[in-house]
Amino acid sequence: MINPVLAAIGSYPMALLQEKARTMRNAGVDLLDFSLGDPREPTPAFIRQALINAVPEVSQYPTTAGLPETRQAVAGYVRRRFGVDVDPDSQILITAGSKEAIFSSHLAFVDRSAGDAVIWATPAYPVYERGALLAGARPAPVRLGGDFVLEPDMISADDWGAAAMLWINYPHNPTGAAITTDGLTALYERSRATDTLLCSDECYTDLYGDEPAPSVLQVAGDGLVGTLSFLSLSKRSGMTGYRSAAIVGDAEAIGALRKLRTSTGTASQEFVQAAAIAAWSDDVHAEQRRQIFAEKRAVLRTAFEPDAVVASSGGLYLWVRVEDDAAVADRLLACGIIVSPGSVFGPGGEGFIRMALVPTLDECARAAEVVRRCLTEN
Repeated sequence: MINPVLAAIGSYPMALLQEKARTMRNAGVDLLDFSLGDPREPTPAFIRQALINAVPEVSQYPTTAGLPETRQAVAGYVRRRFGVDVDPDSQILITAGSKEAIFSSHLAFVDRSAGDAVIWATPAYPVYERGALLAGARPAPVRLGGDFVLEPDMISADDWGAAAMLWINYPHNPTGAAITTDGLTALYERSRATDTLLCSDECYTDLYGDEPAPSVLQVAGDGLVGTLSFLSLSKRSGMTGYRSAAIVGDAEAIGALRKLRTSTGTASQEFVQAAAIAAWSDDVHAEQRRQIFAEKRAVLRTAFEPDAVVASSGGLYLWVRVEDDAAVADRLLACGIIVSPGSVFGPGGEGFIRMALVPTLDECARAAEVVRRCLTEN
């Protein structure tokens, strides 16, 4: 017997796409895969070497909160990137990637007996919904449109009144939309007025377009009361397989998460933290990676009519309007290009496809030609 909630939500949508791609590859089909946000650029050598140097002769359990040195490195990054000072001891928690941290955080803040709601904007990264449902929260998705930017008035008064948590994510997955500092301020102020914990998934914060992406940490003021920023090295530093991230924010909320995570066994390995210290302490490689993704985005844009590409100013994705996302994804698959139908990201994703900027620049250029030809053939 399994949890009926798990049975209802089924398998993770992207896992099903990858299984299909694996089957085709095993059959000898040459594919260019734009479905999963897992970049292929090498992890910088200095980061890899830091991990190698730190692998111990005797392996022991890591601490729940992470090494002081790792938390200090994150604090240094936050100060350089956002101009915000945080206390490494009380306002930072090191995690084994952001996906698990996002999923499990609901367990610390949702009171299912009180009918707590969790709000997120859709289309969205599926983990917000899945974590909320399995924690027993009432789901309160808000359908986005237009520029794919969430505004406070899009959320009903009933949902604001019941919400324990609000999830935001900018630069946005799946659309690549950006939010302004004023937009973040408005969401933060309404969250404080309704005693809602504002959780900002900022794993793409260093993959911005023309202007640096703002953080909720910059609008929260002293103490970062009522907000948490979820930061990750996966895209910033090419460390998806390392599973290395951090949560930064409200000291009381960080304390609750620390208490929760003593039970989950999901602390980050200390040799991975050595690599993380190197990564958080260096900004040059992050700038280089940002330029690579900008070049890929520009190349892939040429495969579509200019008005077909929506948002897509930052992050790791190109978001393209089509007539039928499932049909177009199938058509492109037959041409050797794997993309994600927008509908797998929830309501509001229908009629779009998402292309993750993960193949090499040369592969992106080749794919643009294939996509253009595939979609214009009768």
